[in-house]
Amino acid sequence: MRWEGGRQSGGIEDRRGLGPVGVGGVGVGGVVLALIGYFVFGINPSTTLQAVNGAGAPVEQQQGVQGKVADREGQFVDVVSTNVDDVWTPIFRQAGREYRAPRSVVLYSQSTGTGCGLGQSAMGPFYCPRDQRVYLDLSFWRELEGRFGAKGDAAKAYVIAHEMGHHVQHLLGADDQAQQMGARGATSGSVRLELQADCYAGVWAAHASEVSHGQVALDPSDIEDGLRAAAAVGDDTLQKATSGQVAPDSFTHGSSAQRMRWFQRGAEGGDPAACDTFGASSL
Repeated sequence: MRWEGGRQSGGIEDRRGLGPVGVGGVGVGGVVLALIGYFVFGINPSTTLQAVNGAGAPVEQQQGVQGKVADREGQFVDVVSTNVDDVWTPIFRQAGREYRAPRSVVLYSQSTGTGCGLGQSAMGPFYCPRDQRVYLDLSFWRELEGRFGAKGDAAKAYVIAHEMGHHVQHLLGADDQAQQMGARGATSGSVRLELQADCYAGVWAAHASEVSHGQVALDPSDIEDGLRAAAAVGDDTLQKATSGQVAPDSFTHGSSAQRMRWFQRGAEGGDPAACDTFGASSL
């Protein structure tokens, strides 16, 4: 994946090394397996849709450094998130709407305060609609590669584009649709929300080079890396790895096949209209 030299907007808040205010130790304890095993890209099972709708209690946080970052990992996040914004801006304009970028992409370590409650690295990357920020502990890249076997910059970029896809959904009101449909099950609102975010990540991949004049670009092998990342975090794959069994009634993100299918749908056509998971009779 080509990205070095891509435009950086500086929409990063670097909180690495800073902890939340007035919160004790990071109480991951017994929830780590549940969070990593089932909700690598989301929130605790019991609060997934609460977080989607901003119902979690805010946690006060020391403010990090705003703007561009010096390290390569942080620059990668800046370039990709800026490119995702650059893809969605004209798409919204063509639909007669205004795209508003997330307030920031927050880089943190271990734990951080968010508008949706306490964010923890065990939760993986996530989006908080209440404060309109994406949260990312960069140690997740090692988890993505080592635990889930999803390697390469394109796999990381897929994660960022997926979380920013949740921001697009928030702007369009899709999180309200998910709430109305319920939280669990293979065709639940949560699954439809996550699969649509996968599709939106594919839309980004289709237009990344076009809006950056080739400074950010994915070739067919990069799309394959994105597909592998999507497959690695399917509910069925993760449930097999943690418990040896698959329970579709507990799905919140969709199966590996579904996640790959919707990402590919977005990547092949680049048309967000093809990402209507809420209107689809079959996922």
